Amino acid sequence: MAEPLKAMYNEEFLRGFGGKIKAVYGLFDLEGFVRSAMKAPWEELELKGRMRRITEALGSFLPPGYEDALDILYAIDAQCVGFPYLIFPDFVEVYGQAEEHWERSMAALERFTRGSSAEFAVRPFLLRDPQRMMAQMLRWSGHSSEHVRRLASEGSRPRLPWGQALPMFKRDPAPVLPVLERLKADPSLYVRKSVANNLNDIAKDHPDVVIGIAQRWKGENEYTDWIVRHACRSLIRKAVPEIMELFGYAAEAEDTPLVADASLSVDPAIVQIGGHCELRYSLDIAQGGPVRIRIEYGIDFVKAGGKTSRKLFLLSDKTVPGGSTLKATRTHRWGDLTTRRHYPGEHRITLLVNGREAATAMLQLEKQEKGDIGL
Repeated sequence: MAEPLKAMYNEEFLRGFGGKIKAVYGLFDLEGFVRSAMKAPWEELELKGRMRRITEALGSFLPPGYEDALDILYAIDAQCVGFPYLIFPDFVEVYGQAEEHWERSMAALERFTRGSSAEFAVRPFLLRDPQRMMAQMLRWSGHSSEHVRRLASEGSRPRLPWGQALPMFKRDPAPVLPVLERLKADPSLYVRKSVANNLNDIAKDHPDVVIGIAQRWKGENEYTDWIVRHACRSLIRKAVPEIMELFGYAAEAEDTPLVADASLSVDPAIVQIGGHCELRYSLDIAQGGPVRIRIEYGIDFVKAGGKTSRKLFLLSDKTVPGGSTLKATRTHRWGDLTTRRHYPGEHRITLLVNGREAATAMLQLEKQEKGDIGL
């Protein structure tokens, strides 16, 4: 089994990092820093807990003046690149929020985001003074560095994974939109992915806002079209009519169903947690001209309390001739993931075409018996 991500923060890392600091700041107590960072309950701390512990230890062993401490970090940041060094912007988040530090903290976030990412560290600043901070984000959206431009979008996502939620932007995303407008044709894929993810976040609370943006942006250029497509992925899964029409998916006529016949089977029909099954489907598309279809299967997963929650899995997205028969098999694995835990019970599996249910099958998921591989 792969080591958890938090394991990257260990004694070896701390000594290497502390050694870099001591090389430019001779008064740095390396041993004290390591002891302080790793004091109990270090082993129980998860990734962000360990990161914050290291940040707090830095605050104890660097000079007490915020600007003096930043100067030391500036002296080594070129050697500290990559995910583990999120501790640099985290230091700004913890120690740099006072009003007198504003300008210096903005400069530090702009600098540090190029070596790791300041997307989490900007959020407390946004929560405290969203108007002032969004003005800063708008300035960053015109920066020459793709890392800083991405920060303008990623840092303002209403629902950033692992990050603090921004409830004011869930309620009203209007302050974020000028930043996204400025980045809608960014040449960097790194930035475009962030813009699409931001819009996808907004679509969960304000689908009409994103529908309007998609209708207005689509066709401007290839970069913007890429953003629109990825920004609308949740709306496509929900088969929102305006979005399905925008991307050319075939509509379902009342008198002429898109799918003439469909079947779905699951083998075996009883599976233990940790096992897998084979899903086989067949579709007969109605006669006529070529149609664009999106084929998915949805599983109504049983949750801990007995309720169900549907998750969709893409099978195919393409244009096919009218009258086509489509058949395929897909293996589905029922092992627990970090993002999904399985529970015993009857699971409904549904075949969907352009968001409409076409066929269903049932699977009974059982507890994995001790010593059984679950097949």
